[in-house]
Amino acid sequence: MTASTNAVALVGCTGLVGSQILAALQGVSQKPTIHAVARRELPSPPPPPTVKAVVEADSSKWPGLFNGLTPPPKAFFSALGTTRGQAGSFEAQRAIDYDLNLSLARAAKESGVETYVLISSAGVSTASPFPYPKMKAELEEAIKGLDFPHTVIVKPGLLVGKRSDTRLAEATLRYIAKGMGLVSKTWLTDWWAQDVDVIGRAAVGAGLMCTEGKRDKGVWIVDQKEIIRIGGKEYKDSL
Repeated sequence: MTASTNAVALVGCTGLVGSQILAALQGVSQKPTIHAVARRELPSPPPPPTVKAVVEADSSKWPGLFNGLTPPPKAFFSALGTTRGQAGSFEAQRAIDYDLNLSLARAAKESGVETYVLISSAGVSTASPFPYPKMKAELEEAIKGLDFPHTVIVKPGLLVGKRSDTRLAEATLRYIAKGMGLVSKTWLTDWWAQDVDVIGRAAVGAGLMCTEGKRDKGVWIVDQKEIIRIGGKEYKDSL
């Protein structure tokens, strides 16, 4: 991260992947200011001074916060998302996963953010007959249309990690993935499931490459293979 990019912003910082992005950002040697936007206070233990918690219970007000962030962020990470069960309906889920994400991205672009990193998902398509993967793909396309100098879309498979709101089917798949990883030293699972800490490091690593001028401008799709590469040994070597 260059001296001119001494601040980043993050939404979704209390979630499964977002909390790992926050942890990875805190480990960056340049110690950037991290504007962590959330509906509630960050979990204990208290974060270091480099983390500035921006707490606003009304998420519809979040886009309006960007111009007031000091120092202004040049990179923005979004791990924002919910489930239909938590939201109460697919329409309510879309209001967060699509509408709020897009509003935040627009506000970030207008405020001068140059690198945008989105946590999306593998296997999504605008032609999908299923509403969730179709929505995720539509968001990707909308974000690309904003023309950030650097757009990074991270597309993991199944998220392997402890989730407080785990559903039975997902929990079963995670259990299988963890078991396969123990037996195979991860090679059986890397192609369809990734540990959330690896995903978090990959998102931060890819963002840093962009802010440091190590990637050409444009859209960079970070697929599951690249998540393992960037979030693994390559990430440790870059610190």
